[in-house]
Amino acid sequence: MGARRRDLQDACAPRAAGAFDGERCRERRRESRPLNARLDAPDAARERLRALRRQAGGASSSEVANAVAVAPDAPPDTSRRIETPPAAHTIEDLRRLLRVRAPAVAPAPRALDRALPGVEIAPGLRFVETLVPERAWPATLCGAFDRRDALSMRDLLFFDTETTGLAGGTGTRAFMIGAARWCDAGLRVRQWWITALAAERELLAAFAEETGRGEKRDANDAAVLVSFNGKSYDAPLLAARYRLARMPNPLAGLAHVDLLYPSRRRYRGRWENCRLATLERRVLGVAREDDLPGSEAPGAWLRYLRGGDARDLRRVVDHNRQDVVSMSGLLLHLSAAGESVALGAGALEAFYA
Repeated sequence: MGARRRDLQDACAPRAAGAFDGERCRERRRESRPLNARLDAPDAARERLRALRRQAGGASSSEVANAVAVAPDAPPDTSRRIETPPAAHTIEDLRRLLRVRAPAVAPAPRALDRALPGVEIAPGLRFVETLVPERAWPATLCGAFDRRDALSMRDLLFFDTETTGLAGGTGTRAFMIGAARWCDAGLRVRQWWITALAAERELLAAFAEETGRGEKRDANDAAVLVSFNGKSYDAPLLAARYRLARMPNPLAGLAHVDLLYPSRRRYRGRWENCRLATLERRVLGVAREDDLPGSEAPGAWLRYLRGGDARDLRRVVDHNRQDVVSMSGLLLHLSAAGESVALGAGALEAFYA
């Protein structure tokens, strides 16, 4: 019991500072190794070196050292590096590197149909004229349907616009104007439309000449306007555009026959509505083919301006032309009804054949 108590006291007694430092531990481990193991270590290394020489077939000491260096646990040899092209430091270097790259194969551009009818009479302004063959029409028409006196056929100017919006207002502009007059050869239809926003002034000037109130016309040639809902929409819109362009309004002061109001008085309650498309189908027997609704005209024009296809814009041209032609037939029908004289279905059918 006395010996065990002394061992415990020695274990619990405080040790001198540095008793367990690293250097003293290493010395104790070396002293604890057997002497023969410490003496035989260099011999073992020399024996391994001789074995490696025999395996290498009598290689030199430097080659054997390299073989030892390329042991499985050794890091990979970094003396052999992948050759990389020098960095580009100048514009010429960048251009040379770009030429080395394989060019990307671009898809073939899609062929766009950009053809439009008519001719360009000013930068961004196109014009087309068509003629409906001559028919035997009276020189004057009865204006009783619109509470007017007799109307001279040659004084009538049918007009219709295609605009960038249906709500109207200062921000809405007319990009196409169609006009029709009776002449010796028949009904002459003229249409102007712009393919650039900067050409609006030329469009307005061309229509002013057609009304007889332009710079090149005599005031005695002034027309009698005929429209469908033009008093509420087309004429005010054009007046705003002339005012913004600082041009005199050629429509101001002209007599204006709006076919919407007599049509409503005569046909309200008989059909679903009194739109021009309904009247031309019911009264004139006109069935449009591949017609583009007027509400889609702004989109067709804007797509063309942005580089799109021209197919829908050509349909807008056809739609606008049919509008003014249908106005002339509707005027004849209403005039005949007001005069209580039937023109005869054969003449109208021949006109629209």
